[in-house]
Amino acid sequence: MHFTLKLTQIGNSVGVILPKEALAALQVGKGDSIFLTESPDGYRITSYDPEFAQQMSVAEDIMKRRRNVLRELAK
Repeated sequence: MHFTLKLTQIGNSVGVILPKEALAALQVGKGDSIFLTESPDGYRITSYDPEFAQQMSVAEDIMKRRRNVLRELAK
């Protein structure tokens, strides 16, 4: 899939309008966040937040290691 996107004036900013096919492929809609990340061959637009995924990975590791402490705190 390949799209050519045109930059457009949106208030005092500049933005792009994503075609409905791109929104469907990203599984996002109005009000959702998308992420622009630098990659070796340019930039990528995804619905995946690598920083949030890293934070969740750390949290899941802590929850596994400290399961008994968390269980006691929940009482």
